[in-house]
Amino acid sequence: MTTAGNVIKCKAVVAWEPQQPVVIEEIEVDPPQANEVRIKIVSTSLCHSDLYCLSKVVDKEFFPVVLGHEAAGIVESVGPGVTEFQPGDKVIPLYLPQCGECRFCKSPKTNQCSCFPSILFRTRLGSKEMALAKSRFTCNGQKLRQFMGISTFSEYTVTHQMAVAKIDSDAPLDKVCLLGCGVCTGYGAAVNTAKVEPGSTCAVFGLGAVGLAAVMGCEAAGAKRIIVVDINPDKFEKAKEFGATDFVNPNDHNKPISQVLMEMTGGGVDYSLECVGDVECMRSALESCVKGWGVSVIVGLTDMQDVATRPLQLTSGRTWTGCLFGGFKGKDAVPKMVKDYLEKKLKLDEFISHTMTMDEINDAIDLMKQGKCIRTVMSVCPE
Repeated sequence: MTTAGNVIKCKAVVAWEPQQPVVIEEIEVDPPQANEVRIKIVSTSLCHSDLYCLSKVVDKEFFPVVLGHEAAGIVESVGPGVTEFQPGDKVIPLYLPQCGECRFCKSPKTNQCSCFPSILFRTRLGSKEMALAKSRFTCNGQKLRQFMGISTFSEYTVTHQMAVAKIDSDAPLDKVCLLGCGVCTGYGAAVNTAKVEPGSTCAVFGLGAVGLAAVMGCEAAGAKRIIVVDINPDKFEKAKEFGATDFVNPNDHNKPISQVLMEMTGGGVDYSLECVGDVECMRSALESCVKGWGVSVIVGLTDMQDVATRPLQLTSGRTWTGCLFGGFKGKDAVPKMVKDYLEKKLKLDEFISHTMTMDEINDAIDLMKQGKCIRTVMSVCPE
């Protein structure tokens, strides 16, 4: 029986309220409207951004919501006006759209798009009324917010065609789903935003999936020395697989970590990448850079506190910047990243520490809270 044009009843993970376990519910997914695509999600993974919203966002206006934004799937049907996709295409949903028409999309200087809020978590993708009006999800007669416009913790989702990347038909969806956020974010922060140069010295703060991807990016760019900073020494062996050369545990030192790195490198690193989402780490990462030309990139996510440093840190020639999605324009770059993986130019399998089903989402959340996983990939629907 064809599902095109019909409402689909399927399973989804619903967060009904903040700081509470999520619940597997049966929801209704509307058919795609003009310029929209309905996708059957095959694989999705849990990202720290999902956990951040579940544990840190206390604004009840944000709930109920279906989280998830790192996934891969197959186009089930398309709405009027969609010519780029057809049923059966393998795709990766994009939380950062690429309309191709706005000032930002036309500029090579950024991957921002005017169709995306400039302050992601403060605006919560607009007002609740606006978000729910655009949602294609309903549960027990109640509209559900679609997280980042895509909501991949669902067997089916609907999103605008500007937020979808078509990928190679040979791509294994349970691996390339990681390119929907974490791997592109860390890797691109090194190669696109920091623009790491051959022979340079880098420091990466935080060894989750994003940090490991940043290490991989630094190595791909030709860095000579890659110092990783984390309070969990068990992560160093995994970091070495991606190119790390030195490991620093802040708990082993009684001085600021920036001072430790200054002493290790004779004045500071050329590039630092903060992949934790902690404002003190952000400051440490900046102050670990060499004066004159050091570049520090904020990659980790937080919207809870201000970040600060003394002006002299910047007037002495350091650059402090940040990025979303590693600076990649998604519709252009994600298919190329998939190709690089298929050609064995990019690691993905090494990031996957656990595989589960979507029904085990609360177990995956617990693993991430305890720091016992890198990425947990959850199977959602069979191909």
